[in-house]
Amino acid sequence: MTTIRVKNLRLRTYIGFNEDERKNKQDVVVNMRLTYDGNDAADTDDISNAFNYRTVTKRVIQHVENNQFFLLERLSEEVLALIMEAREIKSATVEIDKPHALRFADSVSVEASAERQD
Repeated sequence: MTTIRVKNLRLRTYIGFNEDERKNKQDVVVNMRLTYDGNDAADTDDISNAFNYRTVTKRVIQHVENNQFFLLERLSEEVLALIMEAREIKSATVEIDKPHALRFADSVSVEASAERQD
C-alpha cells in the first residue's frame, strides 16, 4: 500500500454554532492520510497509474469553503466521505483542526477514519 498525506491544508469556512461563528468564516486546518495500491505507479513511474491527489484535494477545498457546519464532527465525516468516493482509496483518515477554539489551546481537532471492506 502507498500512503499519501496532505498536510496542513488551511481553509476558511463557517464552523460553529455561536452567532459570530455563523456570520464570519474561521480558519480550519485539514490533514488527510490516504492509502491506495500504488505498486503500478511505482513500477512504471507513469502518472496515469498514480492516484490524483490534486483532484480530491480540490473537491475538499470546494466543499469546505462553500458550506457551513455546526460541528467539526460533521465537517470531518463529510470530508472523509468525499475522499472515499474515489474507488482507488483503500483507507483514509481525516483530522480537522479549529485553531484557537479554546483559550489556552493551539486548536481543537476531530479525526475520522474509514476503510474499504471490498
